[in-house]
Amino acid sequence: MSSRLATSLCGIPLKNPVLAASGTYAYGVEFADLVDLSALGGIVVKGLSKEPIAGNPPPRVWETEAGMINSIGLQNIGVRAFVAEKLPALRACGTPIFANVFGYKQQDYLEVARVLEDAEGIAAYELNVSCPNTDHGGMFFSAEPGLLADLVSDVRKVAKRPLIVKLSPNVAQIQPIAKAAEDAGADAISLVNTFIALAIDIHTRKAQLGKGFGGLSGPGIKPIALRMVYEAAQSVKIPVVGLGGIASGTDAAEFMIAGATAVEVGTANFWDPASPIRIAKELDAILAKENVARASDLVGTLKL
Repeated sequence: MSSRLATSLCGIPLKNPVLAASGTYAYGVEFADLVDLSALGGIVVKGLSKEPIAGNPPPRVWETEAGMINSIGLQNIGVRAFVAEKLPALRACGTPIFANVFGYKQQDYLEVARVLEDAEGIAAYELNVSCPNTDHGGMFFSAEPGLLADLVSDVRKVAKRPLIVKLSPNVAQIQPIAKAAEDAGADAISLVNTFIALAIDIHTRKAQLGKGFGGLSGPGIKPIALRMVYEAAQSVKIPVVGLGGIASGTDAAEFMIAGATAVEVGTANFWDPASPIRIAKELDAILAKENVARASDLVGTLKL
């Protein structure tokens, strides 16, 4: 890969703009024997909560015609165990580490952020706001601009590192949500998270997943994700990280043209953990063929 791919996100230097998405790359270190982690643009680790979470009952994953539905249930070892057991090895991998943070009330997010603030080796935080706020009757942080703004503002007071807010596509309009995150102090936004979905077994007439509903990801959502990334990028001045069905260098280029400064690869990692590196190489080849000097020159160049 050439220097054409080098870029930055919220002031963080990246070798290339292709990151491994949260929830698809475990804590990163598990892939060290399979993938050269130093070649990744960055790693967004599995979502971290205040306490360990066991996750949802199986089955947790169902393959669809153009992607997959998952209902993992945010299973993780908890933020303190992550800092003690996973982060030391991650620090040595030579790629920026983004800690994905979630909770079911604002205090949960704040506690996770405080623990991470005392840890070394993290480049930035990605807030997963696609969770129901148990203090507000299950209202989703990602669906209500005021609720989201309160959360981001509170975390901003704790977090000294760059703050990326990961937005859900399960809203009527993405623009007011993106603007609320920016106005509350987000340094960047990432989108899209998964679409709420359902798969049914016609013989048992039950859901294919143990929890019922799950999150749809993969190539099938890419055209909608592209549209939402474009709409979000048009409504904010902060960087946008695009994700949703990226499986090739062409996909990555499309998201950048739509307005994404960087991209995250998710579902493709399930069949090939080296997908982010392959996609970055393919993007590099596209830049060379199109006579584009730097990957950043693609950003926001869509002509509508």
